[in-house]
Amino acid sequence: MPVARAARSDATLLAAWQQQDEQRIGLLGVGDTSWSVQRSLVVPTRAHGLWAEAGGSVLAVARRPGDWLLRWHPASGRTQWHWIGEDRRFNGHVIARADSTTLWTTETNLDTAQGRIGVRDAASLEKTGEWATHGMDPHQLLALPQAVGDLPAGTLMVANGGIPTLPETGRSKRELGRMDSSLVALHPDSGALLGQWRLADPFLSLRHLAFDPVSGTLGIALQAEHPQATDKAGAPVLAVWDGRTLRAAEGQPPVAGYGGDICAWPGGGFAVSCPRTHQLALYDARGVWQRALAHREACALASRDGRWWLGGATSVLGDQGEARPTMAPLQLDNHWVAVG
Repeated sequence: MPVARAARSDATLLAAWQQQDEQRIGLLGVGDTSWSVQRSLVVPTRAHGLWAEAGGSVLAVARRPGDWLLRWHPASGRTQWHWIGEDRRFNGHVIARADSTTLWTTETNLDTAQGRIGVRDAASLEKTGEWATHGMDPHQLLALPQAVGDLPAGTLMVANGGIPTLPETGRSKRELGRMDSSLVALHPDSGALLGQWRLADPFLSLRHLAFDPVSGTLGIALQAEHPQATDKAGAPVLAVWDGRTLRAAEGQPPVAGYGGDICAWPGGGFAVSCPRTHQLALYDARGVWQRALAHREACALASRDGRWWLGGATSVLGDQGEARPTMAPLQLDNHWVAVG
């Protein structure tokens, strides 16, 4: 898999980060050799999932277990906040339906620990309904951009992380022997269950999603929760789904069992960031290991129009080469989105 190359030009990335004692979201301008903050906004707690809307506004949601959802207009600075009810928590991701009238958020029912999809009015951010995810700890969700197997375009795919949590323990992981991670397909109009798939290894938590339009395959970044350190260290960090089967990556060397983010690789296949081993893992569309690129604390990952960007501890690696900050380095969160 050759490194994708493209004409060098500036890019804008929507990102979340920590700067000293503040949590922020904002727009980063990335050039050939340097990057800088263009605009930013302080948020109450650590942000996680981000979504760019067609009109230039952006959505951000708090890291799980989170209580806020935000729409921000970077050009004007205007904000629109929504706080979730006491019996629910956000699980870190939000997306918009293609017609832009509806938002979907992953959530947890605190009374039962069961996963929910919050169905929300896009204009008001208020919930109009909710659907079961048929599992615990739902994380990222994605609407299929094209038909895959028997599932039509628009089908909602959800990664159930499967880790049991309780309101009083927050992000602490308890009773991992009860893990039940799965990938589910839901009808975008009714939330009806259209399919559910599990990996053979119950200690692999499905977390983040990316669709490869070249192969028509969905890639899922994994995080291992094995009780034995050796099992966790050698665990795969990618699974692939082709509409019929869900299978783990093959031929991968040990990368600490932790996939931070995932994107479709230009030309086909997938890239998974591995911050604990300081590298970007590259796979073909079948999930077969290809090679790795070194990058310190590699995490936030995005691709668009044949280009790609990987955030790290002090620099951005991409098809343009390596760009360093013009200011003090920021502690980037898991995700960013190319918006221009």
